[in-house]
Amino acid sequence: MREVRVQDAVGMMLCHDITEIVRGERKGARFRKGDVIRAEDVEVLLRIGKEHIYVWEDDENMLHENDAAVILRDLCRSDYMTASEPKEGKIELTSTVDGVFEVREDALNAVNDITDVMIATIAQHYPVKAGTKLAGMRVIPLVIDKSTMEKVRETAGSEPLLRILPYRKMKVGVVTTGSEVFHGRIKDTFTPVIDSKLRAFGLQVDEHRLSDDGTEHTRAAIEELLALGMDMVLCTGGMSVDPDDRTPAAIRATGARVVTYGAPVLPGAMFLLAYYEKDGRSVPIMGLPGCVMYSPATIFDIIMPRVIAGSEWTRREITRLGIGGLCMECKVCHYPVCPFGK
Repeated sequence: MREVRVQDAVGMMLCHDITEIVRGERKGARFRKGDVIRAEDVEVLLRIGKEHIYVWEDDENMLHENDAAVILRDLCRSDYMTASEPKEGKIELTSTVDGVFEVREDALNAVNDITDVMIATIAQHYPVKAGTKLAGMRVIPLVIDKSTMEKVRETAGSEPLLRILPYRKMKVGVVTTGSEVFHGRIKDTFTPVIDSKLRAFGLQVDEHRLSDDGTEHTRAAIEELLALGMDMVLCTGGMSVDPDDRTPAAIRATGARVVTYGAPVLPGAMFLLAYYEKDGRSVPIMGLPGCVMYSPATIFDIIMPRVIAGSEWTRREITRLGIGGLCMECKVCHYPVCPFGK
């Protein structure tokens, strides 16, 4: 690569894209890598502020920015992703399915610690739809030493840095607890909210049971749904510390392994997550606090996408939700495009 005056560049090969920005109209490459500069191009280059450009000279020890971006693409991409063509030295990855985005954080951070290399992604465990932009990557200079990119390969390791976990088809059972609903004193307004949230993931409430506040009655309702082959069981009501709130005890009584009762998230502090494990199956059981019924975004919206994608939560992951776990209660909810749960 060699720097020359544009007036002296006629007949030479450009080794980088040159961007033209016209405010309010366009931003894009006016000239592309590999273009041979013509006499009529000189005035155009001067008009967009380029008095000097880089022209290509072969160097066996160096890689062009586009070729380096391809290496980064190959280290990042896995199933259910599509890549753009290199443009102005950058490549972007996009999801081809609905699911949950995951990144190997330590490895990606180690790659970004290498000078002159960058990969930017969306947030860890972000729920994506087909067409969602996932990541962009490039090197900083126009050309980079091949040894640097070899170091990048070694640092990234053999597994892709990024992956998408597609949402699964699941049969969902709901147990509505509370003597006021069980005896018909009030209408169940919780289950329709759950059904609406599930339908956003292509799911629905497949089986529904009512229970009073008795621990044994609620346990029996949960076990009935498990026996029917439900892939997920959601229990609403009875999650606070009042004497009649016995849903956590009922979930424990099934023998399910409780990951957490309580979470550093508002709304959603009284949330419970457990897994019922039998015959090689691991069925998530959730106890949902009342806030899920009336708040647009809660702990349930944070936890549910990964559960549907088949990724099990650990207690440590849930306790680490505290930073970013306070919903700002915006007048217009934009979740998940907001800091909540990130």
